[in-house]
Amino acid sequence: MVAVFAAAFFTSALTSTAHAAPSPGGQLTDLVNPFIGTQNEGNTYPGAAVPFGMVQLSPDTGHDTGYDYDQTTIRGFSAVHLSGVGCGIGGDLPVLPTTGDISSTDYAKYAASYSHAQEQASPGYYRVGLSSYGGITAELTASTHTGWQRYTFPATTKANVLLNSGQALHSVSSSTVTVLDNRTVATTITGHGFCQDTRPYTVYTVTRFDRPFTDHGTWSGGTVTDGSDSSSGGGLRGAYLRFDTTSQRTVTATTAISYVSVDGARRNLAQEGRGTFDGTARAAQQSWEHWLERVRVQGGSEERRRTFYSSLYRALLSPNTGSDVDGSYTGWDGRVHKADGFTYYQNWSLWDVYRTQAQLLSLLAPAQMRDMALSLLKVNDQGGWLPKWAYATVETNIMTGDPVTPFLVNAYNQGLLAGHEQEAYQALKKNADSVPPAGSPYEGRGGNPRYLVDGYVPLDPNAPHKPGDFDYDHGPSATLEYALSDAALSTMAHRLGHEADARRYLARGQNYRNIFDQRTGFFRARDPQGVFTGPADPKKSVGFHEGTAWQYLWLVPQDIPGLTKLIGGAVATNKRLDSFFAYPQLLKDPAGTARNIWVNGPYTYYNQDKYNPDNEPDILAPYTYLSTGQPWKSTDVVHAALTLFTNSPDGLTGNDDLGTMSSWQVLSAIGIFPVTSGVDTWALSTPVFDRVDLTLDQHYYPRGHLTITAPGTSDSKRYIQSVRVGGRARSATYVTTGDLRAGRDIAFTVGSKPSAWGTKPTDAPPTIESRPVAQHHLALGLTPPTATTSAGGTVTLTADAVLTDPGTATGTLTVTPGGPLTADPAPRGLSLRSDNLPATAEVPVRVTVPAGTAPGTYQVVARVRDGQGATVARTATITVT
Repeated sequence: MVAVFAAAFFTSALTSTAHAAPSPGGQLTDLVNPFIGTQNEGNTYPGAAVPFGMVQLSPDTGHDTGYDYDQTTIRGFSAVHLSGVGCGIGGDLPVLPTTGDISSTDYAKYAASYSHAQEQASPGYYRVGLSSYGGITAELTASTHTGWQRYTFPATTKANVLLNSGQALHSVSSSTVTVLDNRTVATTITGHGFCQDTRPYTVYTVTRFDRPFTDHGTWSGGTVTDGSDSSSGGGLRGAYLRFDTTSQRTVTATTAISYVSVDGARRNLAQEGRGTFDGTARAAQQSWEHWLERVRVQGGSEERRRTFYSSLYRALLSPNTGSDVDGSYTGWDGRVHKADGFTYYQNWSLWDVYRTQAQLLSLLAPAQMRDMALSLLKVNDQGGWLPKWAYATVETNIMTGDPVTPFLVNAYNQGLLAGHEQEAYQALKKNADSVPPAGSPYEGRGGNPRYLVDGYVPLDPNAPHKPGDFDYDHGPSATLEYALSDAALSTMAHRLGHEADARRYLARGQNYRNIFDQRTGFFRARDPQGVFTGPADPKKSVGFHEGTAWQYLWLVPQDIPGLTKLIGGAVATNKRLDSFFAYPQLLKDPAGTARNIWVNGPYTYYNQDKYNPDNEPDILAPYTYLSTGQPWKSTDVVHAALTLFTNSPDGLTGNDDLGTMSSWQVLSAIGIFPVTSGVDTWALSTPVFDRVDLTLDQHYYPRGHLTITAPGTSDSKRYIQSVRVGGRARSATYVTTGDLRAGRDIAFTVGSKPSAWGTKPTDAPPTIESRPVAQHHLALGLTPPTATTSAGGTVTLTADAVLTDPGTATGTLTVTPGGPLTADPAPRGLSLRSDNLPATAEVPVRVTVPAGTAPGTYQVVARVRDGQGATVARTATITVT
């Protein structure tokens, strides 16, 4: 019976390729294609893992994040991968089967050739035929803490399994490999690096074979020592284990990992390394089926269902379990702790996941999301600060802003932090109002010293900051992210009764206004003096992290009405949105516009004035139309963007970033999307399926289910005519978590033309209440700072005054040239009307050098004094030749 089931399972599993049809049994795992995103820098991996598992056993082909569909050799099957990251990380302990003598210790040289014709994958299982070494078949599966490898060798007395401890996708500082007995090998691997250097972290492994090996040895550098039991140090390190496969062709190896100790890996192996390869593969497939069944869709094309369930699969790969089977984990203080009553998770791509995946997990996996939030609080408790982009037990400080705040505020507002509300709030308050101490590995809000004083982060790469601190390198991005986080935190402060804090954070949520340049109509970087800097053309803007001023314009989810007012009102905003999305072309050719006019391709962030569906900064932008009275356009744009997700290796838009883009696809496809970061509201747009049945955790969603229907929805019949929530007509373009928790089903009626549904101002999704606060900051620039001319010549300087202050203020500009030099104009008045925006006044200053002026250097001093008595001076130096 077991053998029959296993054969049936693997017949299904091995046909789950990009072009396979679903099995007659209708398992949802048959719809998942793990190869999606493995080409064109989607940076996913096709190997074996279980939901949120510690182990992700997958082939490495030489690409810096593991697997690249266009490569033709496999260097090894390593135990740790992150789905969709943009820099090399993980790849610990690549294992490769070979035959014959050991001729090389560098995995780039002993790599095995393969072809996709001999490669299959399904959730929890991977198989490939290696054409090198006489032909070897490798199969992979996994549990939470273990990776299983089954190798089928040709008949030989020299069948080898190479365990490489000294090479990975990141830098390996040192490693130790130890042969413990004739079936077991342990390794300790210390590595570091992710986009930049980081503190080291250590992963421990124990690998047990299903039968004794006949010979073994280790290597150090290029030297192989037969019979050696250990190798330790930096550089190339590893061990080979040799088997006789003349009669028994298969060798199975089970590797357990731990971030605590070798003993921790032993315990993980003892608990999860029992049974058989086939039994483990069945359990992995059943685990995935259980999770995928939480979302049952009806209707839509087979292609759409495949891309949908593949996205749902990727959204459930991480964060990853960080605690061992006994609850032990290594904290950020370097000590071993016990997770009491919860699972400790790690690997936090917070800049990405706070926008989509956090909300999706709050809906589909609230118990796990609660443990994830508690894990972040443990990082703060044991390491002294909240992380920004955390890998294993270290902070990488990658990316910009303060993403941990909307992530944790979302968990709070979704009701997932019961009993830990004040603990979470105090950690977030510290993070929002200060900076980590000197010597701390954390960056926190690195731009806070200027942000808390001036209301913005300047673009100032030379400012004192920690290595890896991106915020001063991306001042306008950091300002927008901080303001978004402040506004989110205000909601938590208010609900917990911290009213003074709530008012303060609400006011800071308006700081996005301080980088809005009225002259360009876009956000813009300000230099260390506070003067707007960089090209005025928003698509050539500077200081925006992985984007342009066009793409960052829409990153104000806390106050879309305020943003609309800045742009010039709803009509002007809709016109700009139409340009951004190439809307007239989109109506004629949605898929072509998405692929050929929008920004499409890996790492194409800059010099662009169109929507970038590949990346996070404008991920919310399609839903902005819900707040400007044209909700049907959100559906048009969202459905066009969904065409970029396809059932092919290049069928993912950009890096998946630990499930971020996949979560966008899942939420957009079912018709509910979290548009205001940290707030428990969900925008409505037309689903792409006739019916979606969600099975929800009854502890958090008492009814245990939610049904979303849109009968007849299609590419041509995509416009919402009406919506009923819980049987009642609803004109508003959003629902709340309370609606979902009450099990109020959502019923869409759709048609072929836009309707009046959701077009009233009161129908828009709520934003966080805005409370502008009086700010006063005067800046002055004098450019160029140096110039050269001859006696009798002239130099033209520009005095650029910027005032952040509500209301009307007047100022006076005075220019004082040194020596015999004269300046025009003389002192003059300036009118600086700001309406709580940075007001600007540019004044050309003509400096004349009289004939006969002696050669030398002369200073020109410009001073501006505003109506409240504030004065700023700047100096330019003129060299007379």
